[in-house]
Amino acid sequence: MGVISATVPGYADSHPDQLHQHHEQVAEFFAGSEDRHTNNWAVLACTSRFWFNYRHIANTLAIYRNIKRLGIPDSNIILMLADDVACNPRNIFPATVYANPNRQLDLYGDSVEVDYSGYEVTVENFLRTLTDASSNVLIYLTGHGGNEFLKFQDNEELSAFDVADAVEQMWEKRRYNRLLFMIDTCQANTMYSQFYSPNIIATGSSDLGENSLSHDSDYDIGVAIIDSFTHFVLGYLEEMNKTSQLNLQQLLFDAYDPVVIRSNAGVSTHLSPKSPREILLTDFFGGVARVEVSSRSSPDSEASARGWTPDKADGSRRGAQHRQFKVLHDRTPQTLEGLARRDSGMQAVGILFGAVVLTGAAWFVYSHRY
Repeated sequence: MGVISATVPGYADSHPDQLHQHHEQVAEFFAGSEDRHTNNWAVLACTSRFWFNYRHIANTLAIYRNIKRLGIPDSNIILMLADDVACNPRNIFPATVYANPNRQLDLYGDSVEVDYSGYEVTVENFLRTLTDASSNVLIYLTGHGGNEFLKFQDNEELSAFDVADAVEQMWEKRRYNRLLFMIDTCQANTMYSQFYSPNIIATGSSDLGENSLSHDSDYDIGVAIIDSFTHFVLGYLEEMNKTSQLNLQQLLFDAYDPVVIRSNAGVSTHLSPKSPREILLTDFFGGVARVEVSSRSSPDSEASARGWTPDKADGSRRGAQHRQFKVLHDRTPQTLEGLARRDSGMQAVGILFGAVVLTGAAWFVYSHRY
């Protein structure tokens, strides 16, 4: 509004109240822009192949399902699955992936959008995807790991130094505001030991020398279906909605239990100027679209606020449909009488044309009878 007041002579003097109101709105928008989670991103990667690694695919799809449920759209999620166990010949429940006992919830369905699959899941492609993210970023990794490395399909390894340097490039290019790094592998906590960029909180499933253990197995499927650490995190996410006030402190510090997880889950917060108590879980696992509310009311807007559904349309909606009809058509619809007259004329032309054709055919047959 400073531009308006500078370019329009006398604007500030003639509209002092409006100018003050606009200044307040602009200040409020930019003051809170750092904490808004309206454009969050997530990079989810399962780096293991083969049927016996079913649980790693299930880990990733379970996280994927929850962040979508909490508001992050597919356009802001990069999903990497090194194997497609849903279509594996050993899967006696084709086109499904389960992560809970008794197969209560299928994680695989029509709404799953995989960005990189099979041999496309490489270290190079993973590092490249990080440059596509922005705002608050969640990075979730699962697979087979060791001391400061994560295996990609038994072909190559991603090191802790690789991840740290990639995140630093993200920071230099202003690709993230805050970053949450989460990994569920053996010796997972060593993978964030080399981070040096600001605004990072990292957590892993197991300490140096420890294994990350599975939680549940399905005897019909024949393999373990989820890991303990991810199962524990999902216990929190499943209880959340988009307006949840749960913070990272409650998950990462107050709730981690090595007896339940069966390993020593770790947390690193020394690179974050903000305390985990000040950061909501939805700042990484959710997304809330920002909307502008108009002060003017209309029947349509009131119906939307009440949760109007098509099968409950009333007479007032029919009026709106008629107005839409007149907008969509260039001409006013003709009366039934006019349409009938036009149809009658067309019928007469058709009859005349048919008579001419029959006469011509009869003459042709008569002239060629011998």
